[in-house]
Amino acid sequence: MKSRVLVLNQSYEPMSVCDAKKAIVLVFAGKAQMVATYPDQSIRAVSVEFPLPSVVRLNFYVAVPFKRIMLNRKNILRRDNFECQYCGRTDLPLTIDHIVPKSQGGGDTWNNLVTACTKCNNKKANRTPEQAGMPLRSTPVRPSHVMFMQQYVGTVFEEWKPYLYMT
Repeated sequence: MKSRVLVLNQSYEPMSVCDAKKAIVLVFAGKAQMVATYPDQSIRAVSVEFPLPSVVRLNFYVAVPFKRIMLNRKNILRRDNFECQYCGRTDLPLTIDHIVPKSQGGGDTWNNLVTACTKCNNKKANRTPEQAGMPLRSTPVRPSHVMFMQQYVGTVFEEWKPYLYMT
């Protein structure tokens, strides 16, 4: 009953992750239907056996307000997987670096902030990556709630991949 279940809106967009007990209650209350089940796992009652859900879809559409991810240090670190975007190290203390320094007109935006170790941040100093000869390992983008849901889930089950846009 501790298994995780992906909950989809009626339009098949991922909404959240819940435990199997909550998903079973949704299914038996008629509020959701099973889309996928865990192989070789089931729930037993006295005389009945049901497959354990892996993905459930709500029977009604829930209007979810646009989930805007807040721009803060923690979310930048999460987006960049707690890894320096210049050297790729994760074992050094991490800071937040402006790609285009504020002194050169750079702002506090998702596209201008990256995670950097203190060594690389000091080496780059008050220059752009091109000026410092330090290319970025990946282009920074604004994260979506689906991106953070993928990270939260950790191990992604095969049944979930089409709904989390990972195919």
